[in-house]
Amino acid sequence: MRNPTTTVAVGLGLVGAVVATVLGFLTFGVQATAAPDHLPLAVAVPQDGPPQLGEAAGRIASQGGDAVDWQVTGLAHARDLLEDKEIYGILELHPGPALTIVTSGAVNPQGTQVAQQVLTGAAQGLAGALAQQNLRVAPPKVETLHAASTAGRTAPLAASALLWIGGLVAAMAFGLLVIRSGVRARTGARLTLVVSVSVLATGAVAGLMKLWDSSLDLGWDVLGFMLLTAVAFASVQGALVRLLHLRAAAILGPMYLLAPAVAGTVPEMLDPAYRTLLWSWTPFRFSTEGLRSLLQGVPDAPDVRIGVIVLVSMAVVGLVVMVWPVRRQEREVPADTRELVSSGS
Repeated sequence: MRNPTTTVAVGLGLVGAVVATVLGFLTFGVQATAAPDHLPLAVAVPQDGPPQLGEAAGRIASQGGDAVDWQVTGLAHARDLLEDKEIYGILELHPGPALTIVTSGAVNPQGTQVAQQVLTGAAQGLAGALAQQNLRVAPPKVETLHAASTAGRTAPLAASALLWIGGLVAAMAFGLLVIRSGVRARTGARLTLVVSVSVLATGAVAGLMKLWDSSLDLGWDVLGFMLLTAVAFASVQGALVRLLHLRAAAILGPMYLLAPAVAGTVPEMLDPAYRTLLWSWTPFRFSTEGLRSLLQGVPDAPDVRIGVIVLVSMAVVGLVVMVWPVRRQEREVPADTRELVSSGS
């Protein structure tokens, strides 16, 4: 007769392998497959510059293959594109000739790092080509718009992840206490949870950001955006806990892993499958990029407006689910769930 514990052991081993596969796909797989894919960059020349600069810009734009998507444009327009985060960096060609590499602290740090490497390589290649024509080019100057400190580059993603985990812990603990007590949580209690965890978590994250770098400008726009993020996250988490009870942890927990793995990566560095299946919808990217723009003093960036729209939509949908009246037979906590919790305590 087969020992039942052996069957259980084999089954749990299979479960462990499946969980490891899923987590590997969601986290390390993103990093393992990262590579530039049509990374948007600009090579800029003065409108009244000598023809040789335009020719040099054209040669640069013809290189890079599928890894880089070059735009040849004017100096002012290129900087407008960088302000709107439509590109990750600029190689400016000036008469002389002189070269300047321009990046922005308001842009995703990983995109900026890759862009600077590509732009530096392009500048060195152009300098070598000009040297063969007996034209001496000084090493390229580097200019950073909206320069960000290490904390300023880290804080937006960290804030999104911490606000999510704060709401997750509160929602799951609230659901567990409700199940243990065997009573229905009233609407007022659910809304109180959203308000309390949103305000307190926002305050805690703001305190951490000031501790990391006291020079960070945490104005009302930054604090308001963080509070909106916290409300949106807590509302969605509360809605899922209401619908699925403790089973919501199977969705909310893995989503937390997407924050550093996906939201911290620019889409042009992701495999197309990850870009479509994960990056396109993960809420962390909207909160992270919007907060980064506000922290670096670029409130008019498109990702701020998009982030507000997405977060408000999440908050509205989550709150509607949380306050929507349920049918009488749904008011009580399912008996099998109560027995599961009581048996495990």
